[in-house]
Amino acid sequence: VGCNFKCRFCQNSDIAQMPSDNKGMIAGVHMSPADVVNYALSQGCRSISYTYTEPTVFFEFAYDTAKLAHKNGLLNVFVTNGYMSEQALKKIAPYLDAANVDLKSFSDDFYKKICCAKLSPVLLTLKCMKELGIFVEVTTLLIPGLNDDSDQLNQMAEFIAVELGRETPWHISRFHPAYKLKDKSITTENSLIKAYETGKKHGLFHIYLSNNPERSMENTICCNCGKTLIYRRGFNITKNLLKENRCPFCNTDCYIFSV
Repeated sequence: VGCNFKCRFCQNSDIAQMPSDNKGMIAGVHMSPADVVNYALSQGCRSISYTYTEPTVFFEFAYDTAKLAHKNGLLNVFVTNGYMSEQALKKIAPYLDAANVDLKSFSDDFYKKICCAKLSPVLLTLKCMKELGIFVEVTTLLIPGLNDDSDQLNQMAEFIAVELGRETPWHISRFHPAYKLKDKSITTENSLIKAYETGKKHGLFHIYLSNNPERSMENTICCNCGKTLIYRRGFNITKNLLKENRCPFCNTDCYIFSV
């Protein structure tokens, strides 16, 4: 458990911030890399996701597990804040198939004051991941009054479109008051729609709104013909029409991480 950020809005603070908030206490169950891989195989999993705490803080364990997972036909996914050295990223790249990276803001001041970190290393990690051939998705937790202004939304959308590619999925998540940021209100649906429209304005193909009552914006839409290809409800896929990651209606390739 643990994280190299101290985000005031941490949605998983009970585990991500456990060591710093509880005098170094680390709770959990002892498992070796082989234990993790064997358990994943026994449950019929096709991939292992390193998430809810920052994988770079247990990099050695993740690296050993990822290598063994690949040997056993499993894919590996990092859910990360992107705050890692280029050396670390290149070391694990041969075994890292995909990553969902938090782009928390496009303001260095936000990163310093709210996360105790810096923006530039995250941007470098995102670009390096794309260059290394890792499948990349970006997530932004939209916090009222902190990172939802038009300038930041435009900068984030432009960065994704220009530096990572218009096909890169952008997940825009609704904020709920949590941890040390309980004085902010829940993200409004209008604010989520504004971010969605900003992404579309910059030509992004796949934009998803999370924790949002408007369920249709969880679906994957063909960027060419506009037909719905994957229907989702929460964590569940209710219908998948893709044929080998291509649209069955117009044969357009769809940028989807397939396991």
